[in-house]
This record gives sequence, C-alpha cells and structure tokens, in this order.
Amino acid sequence: MGRFSILRLIVLCSLCLDLGFVQAFTGTYGINYGQISDNIPGPENVVKLLKAAKIKNVRIFDSNHTVIEAFKGSGLELIVGLSNEHVKDMNASEDKALDWVEDNVQQFLPETPIRGIAIGNEVLGGSDQELEQALVGAVKNVYRALDRLHLTNLVQVLTSHSQNVFASSYPPSSCVFNENIVQYMKPLLEFFTKIGSPFNINVYPFIAYKGDSANIDINYALFQSDSGIYDEKSDLHYDNMFDATVDAAYFALQDAGYEQMEVIVTETGWASSGDEDEAGATVQNARTYNFNLRKRLAKRRGTPHRPKIVMKAYIFALFNEDLKSGPGSERHYGLYKPDGTIAYDIGFPSLKKSHASLSLLSIKINMHCCSQQV
Repeated sequence: MGRFSILRLIVLCSLCLDLGFVQAFTGTYGINYGQISDNIPGPENVVKLLKAAKIKNVRIFDSNHTVIEAFKGSGLELIVGLSNEHVKDMNASEDKALDWVEDNVQQFLPETPIRGIAIGNEVLGGSDQELEQALVGAVKNVYRALDRLHLTNLVQVLTSHSQNVFASSYPPSSCVFNENIVQYMKPLLEFFTKIGSPFNINVYPFIAYKGDSANIDINYALFQSDSGIYDEKSDLHYDNMFDATVDAAYFALQDAGYEQMEVIVTETGWASSGDEDEAGATVQNARTYNFNLRKRLAKRRGTPHRPKIVMKAYIFALFNEDLKSGPGSERHYGLYKPDGTIAYDIGFPSLKKSHASLSLLSIKINMHCCSQQV
C-alpha cells in the first residue's frame, strides 16, 4: 500500500470516529432479550446463559437498570431501547434527551459495553402520525446528547422498521417505500447516512406464511429445499424468503438514493406454538427455521443483490414471554423456556444441568456449521 493510500485510510478512519461511525454489531448473530414475563431467569443467569451460548450481541427493548448492571464486565455487547412512549418527549426537548442518555447510558459506560440506542420500534407505518412526526427529531436529539457527552464514537443511534414501510416487497426489485411515510423516512435516512447508522428491519417469514399459507411454500419460508422465486427485473434467484425480504429493503433504499446503506435484521424468528388459525406455528417449524437461519448466518455471506455485505441478524427471541398480548404465537418465539431449558435443540446449551450433556452433544454435532460464528 502506497503512502497516499495509507494517509487516506488514516484520514477516513479519523473522519469516521469524528462523525460517530461506530459498529454496534460483532460477527453475524445476535438475540433479542425480551422481559414481558413473570417467570424467566434473573439477569445474572441470563448473562451466564448467553456467555455459554457464545451469543455476544444482545438487544433489550428498554433501559432496565438491573439488566444493564448485570451485563457489567460480561464482554457482551448491548443495545438498549428507548421505547415508543418516550419518543415524543425526546423530540420535544434536547435537555430531556441529554438527561435520558446520562441516566440510562453514560453512567454504565464503559463497564457495561452499551453499543447502541434503539429509538422506538416500528414507528413508521404505524397508526400514530404524531409519533411518526416525532421520530427524526428524537433521533437527532439523542445523537446530539451523545455528542455533548463525547460518546458518538462508542454508541450508535438506531431505529427498527416493520415491513409496513414498504409499498410492496414482491418481487424484491419492485420494492419502494410507502408514499405515506416517505416524508419521514427521507430525512431519517439522510441523517443516518451522515452518522453512519444502518437501516434496521424486522423480518418475519412466519407472519407472511401464516397470512397466506395457501400461496407461500413453507419450504421457501423455512430455508428448506424448494424452487424459490426468480426476479425477472433484477435477474436474481431467491431460494428463501429471508434473503428476498432483506433484498427488498436494499432495493427500496436504492430507489430512495441510499444504495450504500447497510441493512441489518433486528428481529426475526418463528413461533413454536400459536392459536388454531396460526398456520405453521409448531415446534418442528420453529426449530427448522432457527437452525437453518443460524447456518445461513454462519456462512458470513450477503444476499443475492448485495453479496459482499455480510448479513447480520438478531433472533427473536431468547425466552417465551408469557405476559405478551396478542395471538398465541406472541408468547412462543423463545429459543428457551422460562426455566432456562431449551425450547428446541439448535445447538445451544441449557441452564439446567440435567440437560447439559445433551446440549453439549448437540453443540459438537453442529460445530462444523454454527459454533464460534455468533
């Protein structure tokens, strides 16, 4: 490498640090640690479980201080959540944003490695227009708070979207942003480009399948062998719905003028049980989806449209959460049961000693494709 190239690299790295271009995700595999339950293990045991499973990237949906304190010195990297109910306040006042960051992030650094703040969840495309209008301002005020505290080189600002932000996602190349949210999405993407934040999307083939099981091949949804789909416009073939959905996001970003932005999946999973009318919600399907997804991420490859951008995803979720509202499936996304035993075996250990030998055996069996890749 010549002198000019080396100097240019140093300048670019310095610029990235100055602008807050921080990577909030290590490797390819992460998990959502939800807590809407009255019977899951305490945070200290959760940390032990995550370390045993070698899952380093963890998202929580709030800023529970007991949880954040439990991650102190763990080496696990945490995304904390600023819930939708606080978004309007963050938009209304820079001082409130500063107070929130000081109370919920700064005081725990660096002992607890908080790597990101997720501002709201699935705000755009929802039913609250005032909340949609407040999102960009909230994101900017939280970032300004990090900047005032000199934390932009440590903590990333993020927000996750549902597929409601798209007008259509089939075929992937036809995907564009819904015209109803473009007025909010454009300034958000512009700001994220300036600060180096990725586009976060929640991807649920299970929800798509249960909504149209008559026309969607379950093998396509579960990463199983099938004929897939051919996107004539892009001349790309997809053998699973996960990749097709992620590429739909890339095509929407491309259409909006942000084709260099990385897409990270912040939620994806499959329910192991549900109501009678929830097609596909079985233990076998949940195991198949999550096992195959883990193998897919372990390959460290991109999508057909963005093959050089390694796919990263947070699995939903760590535990079955018995207090969640909605259809039965909402309470059965966990890789683990409330007592810390595995809900189904995809190669992770159990908190229960009686299951340890079986879990360790499964890890060895799957090591060729999964272990050390999370």
